[in-house]
Amino acid sequence: MKLVEGKTGSWEVVIGLEVHAQIISNTKLFSGAPTGFGAEPNAQVSFVDAAFPGMLPVLNRVCVEQAVRTGLGLNAEINLTSVFERKNYFYQDLPAGYQISQYLHPIVGKGQLKIELADGETKMIGITRLHLEQDAGKSLHDQHPNRTYIDLNRAGVALMEIVSEPDIRSPEEAGAYVRKLRSIMRYIGSCDGNMEQGNLRCDVNISVRRPGAELGTRCEIKNVNSVRFVMQSIDYEVQRQIEVIESGGSIAQETRLFDPTLGTTRTMRTKEDAHDYRYFPDPDLLPLRLTEDFVAQQKAKLPELPDQKKERFVKQYNLPSYDADFLTAERELANFYEEAAKDVDGKLAANWVMGDFSAAMNKSGGLDKVQVTAKSLNALVKLIGNGTISGRMAKDVFIDMLETGKDPESIVNEKGMVQVSDTASIEKLIDDVLVQNQDKVAEYRSGKDKLFGFFVGQTMKASQGKANPQLLNELLLKKLQ
Repeated sequence: MKLVEGKTGSWEVVIGLEVHAQIISNTKLFSGAPTGFGAEPNAQVSFVDAAFPGMLPVLNRVCVEQAVRTGLGLNAEINLTSVFERKNYFYQDLPAGYQISQYLHPIVGKGQLKIELADGETKMIGITRLHLEQDAGKSLHDQHPNRTYIDLNRAGVALMEIVSEPDIRSPEEAGAYVRKLRSIMRYIGSCDGNMEQGNLRCDVNISVRRPGAELGTRCEIKNVNSVRFVMQSIDYEVQRQIEVIESGGSIAQETRLFDPTLGTTRTMRTKEDAHDYRYFPDPDLLPLRLTEDFVAQQKAKLPELPDQKKERFVKQYNLPSYDADFLTAERELANFYEEAAKDVDGKLAANWVMGDFSAAMNKSGGLDKVQVTAKSLNALVKLIGNGTISGRMAKDVFIDMLETGKDPESIVNEKGMVQVSDTASIEKLIDDVLVQNQDKVAEYRSGKDKLFGFFVGQTMKASQGKANPQLLNELLLKKLQ
């Protein structure tokens, strides 16, 4: 059990997350309005979204399919009957005065998600439910000194709200949970996980208690839009709650906001309970009834998910768990690696994808922005594997590949970078170095073994970096002995 030390003893942190994931769909949950990001304000609003009188919602089948596939990806129960309800509250950007959501009878029931922490520890986090709901619009407070503007482009956009059990015990676990959930949805194609655009947002519920005691009063940190901010908000809020209780105060159940600039949370409003929303079945929508065949069809469409792919990578490519975890976090990178590792040493290919290629990808802003293709990286690894070039030479070739987009064979031929693996040629280079450094040869033979690296460096320099390192080391050792 992970505990936090306060002035008066140890505290246990209890965290539950409500993740709001925007469903990938061309149209909204109950209307035909488009959902593209970046449109002019109020350019993607139908009469249904704007709650004009007499307008009736029509359920989007694609959104139902996406929710079911996501539930299956979370090893969750799919409820064949679910009910849409009206969640009543007033915001300026909620035209109807209620949100169509699900509460008592969600489309997806209990499931579980396995997370892996930095130290290799794994943990199962329970999923309470996944339900469908429509998003609200957006209030803009920074467009005018004393007016609030309303943009309804997001109003009616389909969301999956994924509610976890209060099984999370640290910021690290919370971060691992969000990253894993995001990865699964991106594999499935149900949510793009873009937190900067608001397509994935977290409400973080936090309380503290003495180990083994009853649950404490929780506070909800609303609409946190990055994994780093999720972790930072937990760090701050845990310390705040402990300090309040240890000072003789009590925690008020409330909704708070996280300020990423200051790294602090502040009160937004008192926290509502479910009964405050006056849920009741939406009279305009019949209960949603699914068939076993429908669920089976969605299950058949599931891709190989991250945990399955990781397990296969470990076995098929003989990779350590860390490497497989890194390579399978994103579906596109996993696919890139598989092509780069075709018919070559899997670990060597992994080192290049995780190292030089990932560095180039991060610098350029994405996998598709790098000029080096999986096919050309595979060719580079083959050249290393068959001894045509050394690992050091490959670094220079890779830089040329990044700059020019050329294949590695062309670069090697143009620059005459073929590795020297001829025994006689390397022996001649070694002999010359030893003759020029007879004093150091004597020192080496008297016990200064560290000078071996000096001789390797001098010989490699004489070969202009082209000598086969393994062969060079073997021949040099024999001659020195």
